[in-house]
Amino acid sequence: MPSVRDRGHSKRTGAATLPSDGRANNLSLVRRTLHADGAMSRAELSRTLGLTRVTVSDLVSDLLDRGHVVELGQSGEVRPGKPAILVDINRQGLQVIGVDLSGETALRAAVLDLDGNILERLERPVGNATGQAATGQAVVEQVLELVAETAARATAPLLGIGVGTPGIVSGDGVVLTAPNLGWSEVPVRELLEQHTGLPTLVSNDADAAVHADHTFGGGCDDEILIKIGRGVGSGVIVGGRRARGAHSAAGEIGHVTVGTDPGTLCVCGRTGCLETWMSVPSLERALAVAAAGDDPKAATAVVYQEAGERLAIALAPVVGVLDLAEVVLSGPRHLLGGPLLDAVQRTLLARLLHQDPQPVTVRLAEDPQDIVLRGAAVMVLWNQLGVA
Repeated sequence: MPSVRDRGHSKRTGAATLPSDGRANNLSLVRRTLHADGAMSRAELSRTLGLTRVTVSDLVSDLLDRGHVVELGQSGEVRPGKPAILVDINRQGLQVIGVDLSGETALRAAVLDLDGNILERLERPVGNATGQAATGQAVVEQVLELVAETAARATAPLLGIGVGTPGIVSGDGVVLTAPNLGWSEVPVRELLEQHTGLPTLVSNDADAAVHADHTFGGGCDDEILIKIGRGVGSGVIVGGRRARGAHSAAGEIGHVTVGTDPGTLCVCGRTGCLETWMSVPSLERALAVAAAGDDPKAATAVVYQEAGERLAIALAPVVGVLDLAEVVLSGPRHLLGGPLLDAVQRTLLARLLHQDPQPVTVRLAEDPQDIVLRGAAVMVLWNQLGVA
């Protein structure tokens, strides 16, 4: 991970840095340092950030007025002079709403604190009065109602709303396409901001998930997270920043053709897409067929081996070109762990330039059930506080 100071400065091309920009960066540095390292005195902040004590004292006063940091009382450290007062990010006094629209059967939302802990959670089935899956405008109305009810459960001021959704999402929060929800050109960010009055960030669900892994799950600065559910998507972190791509579609690997054999017909109308091997429904169907055969154990091993190999075939060029250090699989652990994980690791290493130590590791994500909710909250923390 880069140092706090490194992460706090960004390059700007063709524009002078205004004094207000420098102050905003320094305020973010203080918030980010306290969030990551915990409570410390103003003197400790000064040493950590390389700023004068006068500057740090002024910044802390500003953040106290905004309610972004709080004083915790005297430090227990024994030293000459006046006892130091500890300050910390306002972990209990500010909250965030996270929304996960990627579930097969339910929409989920939660109130979270600044450490990503879920304080309240709500869930609503994606369906209509006849029991059929709702799509289009019906889902939009369900999302608005769910978020409003979740906001009512907050017990502290809300910084904003983060949404993780299937599909391709533009930089201004418009869901360009999400076939599973029946959405096309839906301005989710604008609708939620009008409905709640809260700042809102909208991202693809796999992109939200990689934010959560990077911030709360111990992820590194160069990783790809593969989110496996009804479909297959991924989020990519390069140099500590999420890659968006020219069309806001970086990480859309589910419909990449893997292999030269025909493969199974995909819902997109083509054959051989990665999702026909790696999505949860595809894996479950293949395992059911294997279990009904003459040698279930051997057939099951083949299913996991083939699925892991196909995923590694799709990932190898990405990992090699971007020099990624970690591949993280997020989804049902009973499907992704063990033989499938081993197949991904083995095949991936076989297709990359040999290095010692090995160039990439493959692991399972922590807490896959809530990873999108927590990643949606991270987006708000970064947008509102500069914390990541």
